[in-house]
Amino acid sequence: MIDQARARDAADPLARWHEAFRLPEGVIYLDGNSLGPLPAATPQRLAEVVERQWGERLIRSWNEAGWIDWPVSVGEKIAPLIGAASGQVIACDSTSVNLYKLIAAALAMRPGRTVVLSEPGNFPTDLYMIAGLEAQGLATRRLAAPGDLAAALDDDVALLLLTHAHYKSGRLHDMAALTRAAHRAGALVLWDLSHSAGAVEVALDACAADFAVGCGYKYLNGGPGAPAFAYVAARHQDALAQPLTGWMGHAAPFAFADDYAPAPGMNRLLAGTPPILGLAALEVGVELIGRIGMAPLAEKSRALSEFFRAAIGALAPQLELVSPADPHQRGSQLSFRHPHAYALSQALIAQGVIGDFRDPDILRLGFAPAYLRFADVARAAELLAELLASGAWDRPEFHARNAVT
Repeated sequence: MIDQARARDAADPLARWHEAFRLPEGVIYLDGNSLGPLPAATPQRLAEVVERQWGERLIRSWNEAGWIDWPVSVGEKIAPLIGAASGQVIACDSTSVNLYKLIAAALAMRPGRTVVLSEPGNFPTDLYMIAGLEAQGLATRRLAAPGDLAAALDDDVALLLLTHAHYKSGRLHDMAALTRAAHRAGALVLWDLSHSAGAVEVALDACAADFAVGCGYKYLNGGPGAPAFAYVAARHQDALAQPLTGWMGHAAPFAFADDYAPAPGMNRLLAGTPPILGLAALEVGVELIGRIGMAPLAEKSRALSEFFRAAIGALAPQLELVSPADPHQRGSQLSFRHPHAYALSQALIAQGVIGDFRDPDILRLGFAPAYLRFADVARAAELLAELLASGAWDRPEFHARNAVT
């Protein structure tokens, strides 16, 4: 298996990009679907922003370095990675905050309709944001299983909110088909791309999506807590009334007027002061993914996960796959069910293979294609099979839960 993996690596057109990331020696990192690793260029970029732009030029850098425009300029670099034309993406706030903005805005655009439709088991923050608006009397939450979503789209539904690649299983929704179904019912659609952007091909414009959000710290490698992004189709921007009317979303923030007037275009999605250090780090990761290209990244992602799936099928067939077997129907991850998945994940980490765990029984392994090698994947499969065969995962220290799993 290792020989086959090395041959695949030797023929891999993306192999050279491994050196563009700082990965610790001896670590096989299968958790880029939770936090991407550090791009090698990020420390120098942050040093420039901190030491010269902030340290020397001080407040002048809002104009000289263009800090004030970074949410837009970074958003413009994210746009082609998610299939969006210019002028429709902005980098700002967190995924949760952007979800709140766009759910509320969508409800306001569909007067007389209050239902926000999603699926049970969606990422918690998506469901919590709907529930928060419901508690304010602004929304009604409705959940339907994936196969029942189209049938649940009735005249009461204002918005369909779904995560494109499911965070736990990796299952991909058919974005184009579900967007069409929602539009036929008179509803809008908001896609959460947190587990898609930078790993799988996304075509927001081609699918006629209305809204999207996503985070910057997974496959875009922007660092822990990196700014998120929001997409609003150009056709909706003039009608968009986002609820967090902060001063940076004003048409003239430095006029300091008492009354709010929304900025044109995507700038109305802004609220508070842009997080400049976070945007600087995010820009490095976004530019790196953009240089590699989404089509080759997606192709390698599928190849890596298929290589691992075949290896586990041969070495540890007792491990239950909960992700779709078809690589075109899942994101850049594989998830396996095991009654002691948490202990198994901790035992893997102790062996230098970093994945993660999702309650109640899911071992989740990511296959970020920009820096992973087939040899990494082969070795990870061997170590996982050895742990399962030996039972070495069943030790007290591996069962003790950490705060972050």
